[in-house]
Amino acid sequence: MGSTLDIYTAHFGLTERPFSLVPDPDFLFWSDHHRRAFSMLEYGILTRSPITVITGEVGAGKTTLLHHLLKSVDEDVQVAMISNAHQDRGELLRWTLLALDQPADSDASYVELFAQFQEYLIAEYARGRRVILIFDEAQNLSREALEELRMFTNINGNKDELVQLVLVGQPELRSLVLRPDLRQFAQRVAASFHLTAMTASMVKDYINHRLEVAGADRNIFQAPACELIHETTEGIPRLVNQLCDLSMVYSFTRGSQNVTRAVVEQVLEDGVFFGGGLKANTPPVAIHTQQKQAAK
Repeated sequence: MGSTLDIYTAHFGLTERPFSLVPDPDFLFWSDHHRRAFSMLEYGILTRSPITVITGEVGAGKTTLLHHLLKSVDEDVQVAMISNAHQDRGELLRWTLLALDQPADSDASYVELFAQFQEYLIAEYARGRRVILIFDEAQNLSREALEELRMFTNINGNKDELVQLVLVGQPELRSLVLRPDLRQFAQRVAASFHLTAMTASMVKDYINHRLEVAGADRNIFQAPACELIHETTEGIPRLVNQLCDLSMVYSFTRGSQNVTRAVVEQVLEDGVFFGGGLKANTPPVAIHTQQKQAAK
């Protein structure tokens, strides 16, 4: 497998695979939307916002922004990321302590765990450090869990917040936070941004950017191919990556140095691409035919 990937990259004159599905800050494409989203993340942290909320569709680039943020935080900041956001009250606090490399005795009561958490925050504050808790996939949080997080922000030291919360999730998170019965939680959200999908021109620039980072010295994807990729993926970065990667594989097997619209069409007709909201019972060829008819 490794040698196959070497041939794949060498064929296009690349140093690495440009369209991996794994979030990689080195490939971060600064569209206007991503730039504003990251600015709000930074604003929330620098102003010590109690709660920052970033939302976006699946694969919109939220996790990549988080990884970029983690690379840029100061040494006086202790950051913990919690991905088990669907846990119930008490379990959420236990996962938080573990993410901070703190012991969380399974026999300890909620009161004992909260006291331990509070003591940790006070100790960090005394050392001149602040704590940031990042909750990824936060749309899975229940109303009770959000109320528990609101209680976290009640632990203050004079005029300073001892802990800041960053909630990142799908659009449902925004709807959840805006519920009338969570008004007190929403009032503590001082920074927020919704990351939308990329436009057609953004997708073209995105593709060329990732290729350039991977070592390309030319535009491998032809403009009509980029247009079809945008139509199919609706501008979702993760889906763009998947379709681009498959298209490069097809071009490689053909011995072609470019990705044409015909290559992308062949990928879609063969049914090897499962993104873009494809219906499970719709044959791949029928899907592509519907897409072409809709474009007319």
